[in-house]
Amino acid sequence: MAHPVLGIDVSKETLDVALIDGVRLSTKQFDNEPAGYQRLRLWLHKQGISKAHVCLEATGQYSDGVAEFLHEQNYEVSVVNPARIKHYANSKLRRNKTDKADAQLIAEYCLREKPALWSPPPVSFKHLQALIRHLDDLQVNLTRETNRLASGVRTPQVLEQLKDLITFLKQQIQQTKTMIQAHINSYPDLKRKQILLTSIRGIGALTAAKILGEIRDVTDFENARQLAAYAGLTPRNFLSGTSVHKKSRLSKAGNSNLRKDLFLPAIVAKRYNLIVKAFCVRLEQSGLRPMEVVGAAMHKLTHLIFGVLKSGRPFDENYLVNVQTRS
Repeated sequence: MAHPVLGIDVSKETLDVALIDGVRLSTKQFDNEPAGYQRLRLWLHKQGISKAHVCLEATGQYSDGVAEFLHEQNYEVSVVNPARIKHYANSKLRRNKTDKADAQLIAEYCLREKPALWSPPPVSFKHLQALIRHLDDLQVNLTRETNRLASGVRTPQVLEQLKDLITFLKQQIQQTKTMIQAHINSYPDLKRKQILLTSIRGIGALTAAKILGEIRDVTDFENARQLAAYAGLTPRNFLSGTSVHKKSRLSKAGNSNLRKDLFLPAIVAKRYNLIVKAFCVRLEQSGLRPMEVVGAAMHKLTHLIFGVLKSGRPFDENYLVNVQTRS
């Protein structure tokens, strides 16, 4: 083994770590905040560990801090999809579920699977993602308060405050949308990618911004299928012998935000994007149910998204027609 491995189970408040150095297993818990990161660094130093492969699950804002800190300390860091750890745990028939046991499991996964190394995203991506997530939160709050207003509240004081809150949330949403576009306009690469994405009929400027806030760099994926898997849009098949033939369904083991952002664009593309529309018609004629067709349209969109971002060329929905005409 080239380096020891360090598995970190991340929660909002704490970091449970498990260190495997080829001789022993050591465990410890630290606070999930900057002072805790420094104590983790000192603990590793006391263990005689100057180099290690660190592995932790991708848990958004809770894992970003420690991952970036350890990367800055020149440790090799892997941030993996939690579904991969879950599947590994199932393969090990693991029954115990504690933070300490989870950290050890992550360390074992790192030792055996040697996941790809991670590097911090650029500031432009981090800020865009933060703005997108803030917009999502505002929209969730607006829906909740709007539903409360429609639920039959009669108390005048409550009604007045609800209306004021809804007005405020709508203003915040509009301001945040403006900030998102201003942010994109200030980075030529983001602006170029937004223009490429909006060349796909069904994807508007805001949806393109949301997609860019979830796909850090398309070169992180070797092909379109990997991007679809990242979004949890690859089908799961259930076939076994002659007796088990369940309908396929989406795996949903991936980025739920990206999957959510593609739902409405897929419905639009299913009607107006010539390539997606023709694809969906074939599926409907083969007997797929409406929601299965929408899921397939979402999957198709990830392939188109990968294509324009990878090639750097706008989408041409008449491409196949033009090729056939020339031939």
